[in-house]
Amino acid sequence: MIVFLIGYMGSGKSTIGKKLSKALKFDFIDLDDFIEKSENRTISKIFEQEGEAGFRGLEQKHLIFLKDYNNIIVSTGGGTPCFYDNMDFMNKFGHTVYLEMDVRSLCFRLKHSKKDRPLIYGKSDYELFKFVTQHIMERIEFYQQSKLTVNAMGFDDLKIELLADQLRLI
Repeated sequence: MIVFLIGYMGSGKSTIGKKLSKALKFDFIDLDDFIEKSENRTISKIFEQEGEAGFRGLEQKHLIFLKDYNNIIVSTGGGTPCFYDNMDFMNKFGHTVYLEMDVRSLCFRLKHSKKDRPLIYGKSDYELFKFVTQHIMERIEFYQQSKLTVNAMGFDDLKIELLADQLRLI
């Protein structure tokens, strides 16, 4: 089984994914980390050298590569489901879980994140709120194609176990 965690950047895909992988005794793969290791350069460097279009092509290539894996949790990038036929691919080859979170919470988490995020670098609080709101509106139709939607706020050990139980029943 492959479980693809989708949602906007900052929604907790990596954090929840690591905990969920332990609960299910699956391996965990962060798609961005997987791309960086495979390409031997950072996501920021890929964006700088090839732009978003170049990054999205690499992202799709590496996503497709994962279809032959088994018993993995994959934390995707926030835009992964929105390009090419990635959402259809993930639904065909695995189970998709949308980690839903409100815009204010996402902005707070993004502002205080230590992770390098090229799409929001240098934005003021207002610009960030406006950007995230617009982005969510553009991406929601893809996120909502997920097989399962969960509220990502306050994801404690109990919520991890409940999600793991739901996935075991699939």
